[in-house]
Amino acid sequence: MQSVLIGGGYATGREIVEYGGKFGAAGWVCGLAIFFGFSLIAFLSMEASRHWQAYDYKSLLKKLIGPGWIAYEIVYLLLAVLIIAVMASAAGEILYQTLGFQKWIGVVLITVVVGFLNYKGEETIARLETVGSVALFIAYFIFTYTVFSNKSDEILNVFSNWNTSYLTNTPALPLLLWTGILYVGYNLAVYPASFFTFRNLTSQKESFIAAVVSGLLMTIPWFLTYIAIMAYYPDKQVLDSAVPWLKMLEEFNPVLIAIFGIVVGWTLIETATGMIHAFISRIETEAQQKGNPLKKITKAWISLVALLAALLLAQVGIIDLVAKGYTFMAYAMIAVYAVPLLLFAGKFLKPKRSEN
Repeated sequence: MQSVLIGGGYATGREIVEYGGKFGAAGWVCGLAIFFGFSLIAFLSMEASRHWQAYDYKSLLKKLIGPGWIAYEIVYLLLAVLIIAVMASAAGEILYQTLGFQKWIGVVLITVVVGFLNYKGEETIARLETVGSVALFIAYFIFTYTVFSNKSDEILNVFSNWNTSYLTNTPALPLLLWTGILYVGYNLAVYPASFFTFRNLTSQKESFIAAVVSGLLMTIPWFLTYIAIMAYYPDKQVLDSAVPWLKMLEEFNPVLIAIFGIVVGWTLIETATGMIHAFISRIETEAQQKGNPLKKITKAWISLVALLAALLLAQVGIIDLVAKGYTFMAYAMIAVYAVPLLLFAGKFLKPKRSEN
């Protein structure tokens, strides 16, 4: 589920504008809230898994919310459809702005490719996701370095003048913190998929260190993109853009635009594929336990229904999907996962005597 955070969290830059960048010089406060939020939920997830010896999402959710685990599945499916819709909409924007194609071509293209990859199966998806993730991180390093090295004075000017002029009112601290929490909220789907990795943790100290490291890894890309956006703040051509990274890279070598289109386009496919595949895997596990393994054609139909729903939703447009859709799903994910985790924290945070 790393791909969920990559694509849904910061691939286009639109997410960073909405959850921090629009606040200008004050946006870093959102970043701090994001870091602490990711780290806290990671730590609690690790400790809950250790306490109950529950290393798959369903076992832990049943401990946390009992029969309510079904609500989590529903929220996850809705979030998956929403993220795919955002990815499809972004693909349409990228193809339109880079190659001049009609937006619907990109939307349909990503939908078809995602459906095909899910039909091909797990091995194909795993291989392509690995390549895509590595390529994305390399590309983002190049993008951020290009902006930082050419626009450092503009970035410093935003912070030295405490520029928050994109918005009418100066953002208050509670709003900044809550915006960061909402960003964490809609990205909470990354945790249940990683429960199996918690088996090697033997103490709260190890959980704490692992949680802080994961929080940093999740937040650093946010800060890199945020600071890059500050080089153009409060330019509405960038901040109001459906894909801000495209606008930011326009003034540089056209090769960067081509690289962005290819790498981010693939990341969007990777994200959408990962979301659908994860949901199908959950259904398949249930079916196998009941002695009725899913056929390939059944998987294809599940993918098709989800993709068609995302295709329709993509017509709303990426800006509204990120601003309104992600915010709504953030509240839902917080309700079905973060809140129960926090409420039960007292039960599993007391260290055992044998632990350091």
